[in-house]
Amino acid sequence: MIQSIDYVAIGAPLALALAAGLVLLLDVFRPRRTPGPLGLVTLAGVVVAGGFVAAQALGGGERRTFCTAGAGCSFVVDGFTLVLSGLVLGAGVVVVLLSMTELAERRIPPGEWYFLLLCALTGAVLLPAARDLATLVVALELVSLPVFALTALKRYDGRASEAALKLFLVSVISTAVTLFGVSLLYGLTGTLYLEPLSAALSGAAASGAASVAVVLVLAGFAFKVAAVPFHFWAGDVYQGAPVPVAALLSVVSKAAGFAGLILILTVGLPGQAALWAPVVAVVAALTMTAGNVLALRQRAALRLLAWSSVAQSGYILAPLAVIGGSARDASVAYLVIYAAMNLGAFAVVMTVSRTAARGELDDYRGLAFGRPGAAVALGFFLLCLAGLPPGLAGLFAKVVVFRQIVEGGLGWLAVVMAVNTVIGLYYYIAWTARLFTPAPAPPAPVSAPVPAVLAVGIAVLVTLAFSVAPQLVLAVVG
Repeated sequence: MIQSIDYVAIGAPLALALAAGLVLLLDVFRPRRTPGPLGLVTLAGVVVAGGFVAAQALGGGERRTFCTAGAGCSFVVDGFTLVLSGLVLGAGVVVVLLSMTELAERRIPPGEWYFLLLCALTGAVLLPAARDLATLVVALELVSLPVFALTALKRYDGRASEAALKLFLVSVISTAVTLFGVSLLYGLTGTLYLEPLSAALSGAAASGAASVAVVLVLAGFAFKVAAVPFHFWAGDVYQGAPVPVAALLSVVSKAAGFAGLILILTVGLPGQAALWAPVVAVVAALTMTAGNVLALRQRAALRLLAWSSVAQSGYILAPLAVIGGSARDASVAYLVIYAAMNLGAFAVVMTVSRTAARGELDDYRGLAFGRPGAAVALGFFLLCLAGLPPGLAGLFAKVVVFRQIVEGGLGWLAVVMAVNTVIGLYYYIAWTARLFTPAPAPPAPVSAPVPAVLAVGIAVLVTLAFSVAPQLVLAVVG
């Protein structure tokens, strides 16, 4: 057995882990009323990790470490890993900026908050590089477990406690289902590595145990990405959690879940595509439909974004139902573009929620007359999510997915996606219209905190860049 360690390859997760330890150490000695330095240390850790990812991207080539002779490697840095890691760290910068605003206004322990946030980001960066089942499961739990603890840190809030409990139960159930499926795969093949898994499983392809294992693994990851029928927790959790945690769930946790799902399907189980592809197609159709229909009924901003996020999961899943081709690239491209515009929407909602405690959509009526900058930014993000000009980023993302499933021969799924896109237009446009509709008492002008303004600005610039030059994503992903 040969165990080789490439410290450059693991530089990004290692930097995040060291930053998490440093935050805990500094929390012991900091003055109790100054959470700011811990936020800056956290932000620096994320930026340093991003530097490692950028350096690896510029260096080119593939890096492998934690390898076993004749079996495979547990950690691989390739193009897929770098794109997903860059997405996670970019989203991490925005979430840290939102966290600075959250912690400045609430009685939440900053040391624990930033430590848990860095742990979740570490898992999300590890997961796209994982190439064995054990590392996949451990990394996925490293993303999931800190999130419900972050939700529970919003003390003396009944909704936050309820959201944390629901998220905990979902995490436990999904982990149990996933581990059961993984144990069956290992028992059938005798290997945990993804690359030889498909070949080893081919001999057992006709067995019922192999089919059960594949379905259980799919179900476990469906919990993580809030796909139907495992989507029921999203609305309550997004509304009860602090806004930065909701943003983390919507983008970082979702990206990690899809990274694991894509690796399992395209690297570990491509030979079983005839079994899982139809299941993925049906789940994608149900997920986008359920998410959009439920979003139509919402009157709270965060609940609407929650069910919108479920619908977006359906769009991301759809290309994976196509066997072969560039299905994975289409899903990743949509995920990257979605992350920018969705994070921006959460950032604006957080700035508005400081003066609108109810968080209802009606609180946004006339926002353009009191806070025009926030209204224009939120309107832009909502139009992007709807796929309408000038938010062309969302349109390009939907076109990429639509073309992939049409070329893959799934015409019925393309029709379902087209219908759902039209349904989504209603609630996005209705919310946008409220922003520019005169209200009896327009919101008074309020100065937003600098970190929140920076978060909105970053999201606007990135989304605008994707709208003007979508090839920035398509060229990298492809």
